[in-house]
Amino acid sequence: MSKIGFIGTGIMGAPMAGHLQAAGHELYLVKHHSPLPQTLLDAGAIECASCKEVAQHVDIVITIVPDTPDVAAALFGQDGISAGLSRGKTVIDMSSISPIETKLFAQKINALGCDYLDAPVSGGEVGAQAATLTIMVGGPEAAFERAKPLFELMGKNITLVGENGAGQTCKVANQIIVALTIEAVAEALLFSSKAGVDPARVRQALMGGFAGSKILEVHGERMIKRTFDPGFRINLHQKDLNLALLGAKALGISLPNTASTQELFNACTAHGGAELDHSALVKALEALANHEVT
Repeated sequence: MSKIGFIGTGIMGAPMAGHLQAAGHELYLVKHHSPLPQTLLDAGAIECASCKEVAQHVDIVITIVPDTPDVAAALFGQDGISAGLSRGKTVIDMSSISPIETKLFAQKINALGCDYLDAPVSGGEVGAQAATLTIMVGGPEAAFERAKPLFELMGKNITLVGENGAGQTCKVANQIIVALTIEAVAEALLFSSKAGVDPARVRQALMGGFAGSKILEVHGERMIKRTFDPGFRINLHQKDLNLALLGAKALGISLPNTASTQELFNACTAHGGAELDHSALVKALEALANHEVT
């Protein structure tokens, strides 16, 4: 069993860390944005005073925090992870952040004689709790193979995509597809409801056809039942689409539907919905139509 540092025990991180702990791994934690889950502490997790202290105690450090600056602070800030690393350790970042910055982070960690894997996840709170996350990994193959048993405790679809930064690039691509599919489902249900057809029955019918998807299944139901408690917040998806649009600008390509979907998220945020689940994007379309999906 390994000694694992886990930084970021929020909506996603807490159940992910719990799966590692349940498998017998020894956890070392430090408070980040969220209070440390009492369930992990009661089961034997050790609370540390800093990220540096976590890194000193463990062989592998996992981070899953909201944004690129949060990862930078955890790695290289005062008493950060890098200050506690020694040769041969591994850092795994499971946040969703900038692919460009990820490559720079990896170079700095590699210079300390340690491996770095970027391993963002998809599947939301439900996938984190069920240990069915999709995990997209960038980094050296040898480090990936050593970490794979840990990934298998947290997810089901685990792929080494390429070198450092490739995992984050894949996650940005994932977030483009998810956002545009949420928008498509929202338009379809709004269209049906405005036409006087029960959107719940439309969703049920579509689930059996070519339009069927996990997003229609899960987020379509959220839109109909108005259950927008966050599994993945709008403001986090805005952050991910911003990475896509900045990347597209750097690459000299156009992502027109990504840009329009980002504007719908922006409208939700302007109306106080930044902390709602990203399925609440439907609210922006409802405001344009002056009609609520019911």
